[in-house]
Amino acid sequence: MTLAWSVGIGIVVVAVTGGLYWLFMSPYSQVFGRYPYRGDRTDRVVALTFDDGPNEPYTSQIAEYLAGRNIRATFFQVGRCVERHPDTTARLAAAGHVIGNHSYAHAFHAYLVPGRLSREIARTQRILRDRLGRTPALYRSPWLWRQPLLLRAVRSRALQPVSGEFCHPLEVFQPDGARIARRAIAKTRPGSILIFHDGFDGRGGNRAETVRAVRLTAEELLRSGYRFVTVDELLGVPAYQA
Repeated sequence: MTLAWSVGIGIVVVAVTGGLYWLFMSPYSQVFGRYPYRGDRTDRVVALTFDDGPNEPYTSQIAEYLAGRNIRATFFQVGRCVERHPDTTARLAAAGHVIGNHSYAHAFHAYLVPGRLSREIARTQRILRDRLGRTPALYRSPWLWRQPLLLRAVRSRALQPVSGEFCHPLEVFQPDGARIARRAIAKTRPGSILIFHDGFDGRGGNRAETVRAVRLTAEELLRSGYRFVTVDELLGVPAYQA
């Protein structure tokens, strides 16, 4: 095999991999149906969102900071984590934050087993309804995965899928909080939906740098004249089902 042939194969592999990522996992892909990643706004509003929790003590540390700045956010929560920290979910809702569905186990193989994803969505809806006294109307898939079957399953349960933009591509691995914040601030525009992680794949883990990054990001955006809204307010959709 010649060097040129090897290089050519490598380019094709990279192109195909990138194309598949864009179709199925990019925050911006709309190929399989509407999956909003930002709001259609010109005024300086932004939605802070948090995935993979609740995860203590970090979820409560974030909530404490948000309360001090009178900021309401949207938390997309994993069902088994809610079972682990049910009181945290209740406190977030009581403080005015919106709770969305983020699957039950946050396991990639759920996408590969027929019917598994739909069952996970339904199970987490029941868990959240029992804890909140109302049923979420917002759903974010783990890893922002989307495909026709997924979106049909979500919409069949009267759920609005929500994407967003990751605050930093490596945030889940906890680089320095200031580094995370710089990237989040740089990509913020009117109508942005920023994704932070107060947990990690439903397993918990140290999120101290995310806590720091949230504080730094929010303070700079406040200084820049931004105000914070929940995802339902930003998109003009219900937060909970009737």
